[in-house]
Formats: sequence, structure tokens, C-alpha cells
Amino acid sequence: MHYLITGGAGFVGSHLTDQLLGRGHRVTILDDLSTGSMRNISHLREHDHFRYFIDTMLNAPLLAEVVDEADAVFHLAAAVGVKLIVESPVRTIETNVRCTELLLSVASKKNKPVLITSTSEVYGKNAEVPFHEESDLVMGPTTRGRWSYACSKAIDEFLAIAYWREKKLPTIVVRLFNTVGPRQTGRYGMVIPRFVEQALEGAPITVYGDGTNSRCFTHVNDAVRALILLMESDTAIGEVYNIGNNQEITILELAERIRRRVGSSSEISFVPYSVAYEENFEDMPRRMPSIEKIRDAIGWTPRIGLDPLLDSVIHYHRSTMAVPVVAIPAAS
Repeated sequence: MHYLITGGAGFVGSHLTDQLLGRGHRVTILDDLSTGSMRNISHLREHDHFRYFIDTMLNAPLLAEVVDEADAVFHLAAAVGVKLIVESPVRTIETNVRCTELLLSVASKKNKPVLITSTSEVYGKNAEVPFHEESDLVMGPTTRGRWSYACSKAIDEFLAIAYWREKKLPTIVVRLFNTVGPRQTGRYGMVIPRFVEQALEGAPITVYGDGTNSRCFTHVNDAVRALILLMESDTAIGEVYNIGNNQEITILELAERIRRRVGSSSEISFVPYSVAYEENFEDMPRRMPSIEKIRDAIGWTPRIGLDPLLDSVIHYHRSTMAVPVVAIPAAS
């Protein structure tokens, strides 16, 4: 198979590329490097079945060309990270909605299957955990920037499902829950790499809020395995699936565990959300997926627990601290 991955130089996209190439497939990626990095794909430069384009998805002629050449598309390109979303709501909405709309339009002309990666953020303020795929989406007010991301990704989902129902374009929607692993950066607010970097540097580990909110973390290798299995499944078309781990930990407990595993003397400090993000920022107390649907559909369950997940991130950041990025010329 020949797969196109939008956002392929990003954290999840680069791991997906690795696994697809390892299975003998061909991979083309399209990425504008707004949040991705050439570091993530530099090891693939000489691979015979890999090529990349550094450009925006809004380059319609290029997008049409690479979609036409592919057998199927993994659409991962999106604005990512709470910090980026709060600081750049216009970019968030435009990137998510415009790019998805254009991709689906192009793919429908040649009936190319598309897997759309959405997010657990779409569940919003719903307090009934675990979240099922048919659970209500409860959004906050439009005056609070954080909800622009959830709403834009919900629109992506509506578009994907509408293209399947109306135009018979094979689409699959997945909602990723806190996917973590090597290559992820804490630059945009992702909590585990941020805590790990702070612990390794001996800096204060900054917990936003009081640390009592809880999350479930999935290793990127588990998440990517689910993406591939869903793309290979005929029964997944037209459906929405959660991809995540259902083992909870509070953010304060997470900070303490990372400090122990690093062997760090960093203190843990608490930062109000109004300082970390913006006034009236809302965070959800819990976010846990139901994974029954994906288990029943393709037999998928996460294999990697929290401690080995944390160790993989710690090892990665130790190995890359103070290592310069090697520049790679863009493909012609």
C-alpha cells in the first residue's frame, strides 16, 4: 500500500510513518512544520519507500497530486496543544476546518479512504466518565478560546461522517486520548514531556491548577497500532472510535512519579490556570475513554503501562538534551 500522512513530521505522524514503513508499505508525508519537526523524520531520508513534502495542505494542486497517488490517507495535520490553541484560536480553527474540508473534497473525487484523527477534547465538559463514542459533547462558551479547538475538531468529525453518508467516501474518525512517547515536545503544553524536561533540568515541576484533575495516558506505539488496524478494517468505515488507555492518574501524582523515576530533586510548584493560560480557563476534572468499541471491532487494547511509557520519554529526553537539530533540505 501507498499511504499519505498529513502532519507526518509530527509526533504521532512520524511514529505512524515508522510502523508503516516497517510493514513494507510506501509512505508520503505532507507537513508545513508548524508543529512538526525535521528531527522526527531525519532517520528516514534514505529510505526507498519514503518521501516528504514541506508545504501547507492549502496548496490545493500539491494536495490533489499526493492524494491521487496514494491508496489511502491518514489525516493527522492539526493545531495541537492547549497552549497553542489558547494563544492562536484563529489559526486553530482555520487549520483544522479548512484543511480537513479540502482533503475530504479532494479524496472524494478518487474515492480514497481517509482516517481523520480527532481528540478527546470534543467531549468537552461532559462529566459522565468513561466517555463513550455516543456520549454527548458538552462545549463551553464561545468567549473562551479553549473551546475553539474542541468545536473545530467536532466539525471535522461531522464533515468526515457526512462525506461517508452522502458521497460514500470511506472515512474513519478516531479520538485520541493523551498520546505520549518519544519525540513529543512540551513546547505546546503537553504535560508529560514538560514534567520530564523540568525534572531532568532540576527546575520546578509546574502543576497547573491544584493537581487533582486526572488523565489517562497512551503510549504512541499503542495508538499507532490502533490507527493501522482500523485503516485495515472494512467494518470500521463510517464509525468513530476512542483510542486511549483507561488507567487514570492525577496530575499531581504524575508529577511525583516522574520526579521519582528521574531521580530528581525538583520541587513541585502550583501555577494557577489564569497564569498558565488565560483568565477564566476551564479544565476538566477527569477524562477517561471507554475502549469497548474498538476492542470489539479490531481486538485492540493498550499494551504499554504508565511506568514503561514514562521511562521511554525520560530516556528520549536524556538522549536529546543539548543535541542540535540537523537541517535537511526540502524535497523538490
